Amino acid sequence: MMNLLNVRKSYGSGPSKVEVLKGINLKIETAETLALVGKSGSGKSTLLSLMSGLDSVDEGEIWIKGNCVSRMPEKELTRFRCQNMGIVFQQFHLVSTLTAFENVLLPLNLLKDPQAEVIANKLIDQVGLTHRAHHLPSELSGGESQRVALARALSTRPTILFADEPSGNLDEDTGNKVMDLLFKMVHETGTTLVLVTHDLDLAARCSRIIHLEHGSLV
Repeated sequence: MMNLLNVRKSYGSGPSKVEVLKGINLKIETAETLALVGKSGSGKSTLLSLMSGLDSVDEGEIWIKGNCVSRMPEKELTRFRCQNMGIVFQQFHLVSTLTAFENVLLPLNLLKDPQAEVIANKLIDQVGLTHRAHHLPSELSGGESQRVALARALSTRPTILFADEPSGNLDEDTGNKVMDLLFKMVHETGTTLVLVTHDLDLAARCSRIIHLEHGSLV
């Protein structure tokens, strides 16, 4: 599914240059659930941003489904990401002017999916928010917002889902319910999952755990 070859990333320049990732080599199999753990500042979120094409590598290559995404032109990468990847953030990142239903519908409309409304309605129902479908994000709780974000991320039936501390802004009970839902939907669809978390109990729910320390896998 995914192959990282000697991936390096730094920020800044000169004396202030910080090497965040130091030659990462990693293979991820189809339908695998992978937890990426490490202390704050270890490079977890940076690695996820590179994997998902939201940031660019300084050196190395990232391959997904036989495509070198780290070398793709931006327009091609945007379409590839929309067709193959789903992303769930800690901060939800819902469009504030769109309802829950419209947020889920958005990536499907971008792909001009003829079944867009049917799929969006089904996903809203699967995450238990049919009664909140026409509410704006400002009218939703944190748990409801994250469920909408999950439905949106899975709306295009991605082959790989990236999740960056998806329960980090939720209380423990709500976070557990959202993560139960995430794992349930991922297993049902056979979606590959890359989960960034500092929660070792949550990481233990994945089929593999890798540790990042000072920019290197240990």
